[in-house]
Amino acid sequence: MARGPREGVRPAFRQWRAGRPFWGGLLLALGGAEVLLTLKASLDVILHVGMQGVAGYLLPVVMLLCGVLILFNPTQRLFYSVIGVLVSLATWMTSNLGGFFVGLLLGVTGSCLAFGWLPDQEPRVSRRQRRKQAQAAKTLPPTPARQA
Repeated sequence: MARGPREGVRPAFRQWRAGRPFWGGLLLALGGAEVLLTLKASLDVILHVGMQGVAGYLLPVVMLLCGVLILFNPTQRLFYSVIGVLVSLATWMTSNLGGFFVGLLLGVTGSCLAFGWLPDQEPRVSRRQRRKQAQAAKTLPPTPARQA
């Protein structure tokens, strides 16, 4: 059976993704995963795993959890993004300089994207489309004035 142009997995995923701060949550989760992976590096590479290792493992897990929660519970995105940026900045001290800066930057960027996401915002219109609309409005004949 042939599927219509708007049926299938890809359009459903696009619609799901449009209703949440997808890239912010994904970047925050990737930052947490990256910091966790740098903690598993060989002993020659490890610079610092703070406070007997507990905070070194706890903070990236919280980053990962905040990223996943932003994806699946976008109504609470402000709280999760604030916690995410604070925890991302705290990994600077506890986890190999925030996963050698990569996890730290991914976490802060993802948190900022999630914080700034607006759910009911209209899609942006490109500059080219605005120009076309302005030119079309200029070429329309003027409407006759109402006579009382």
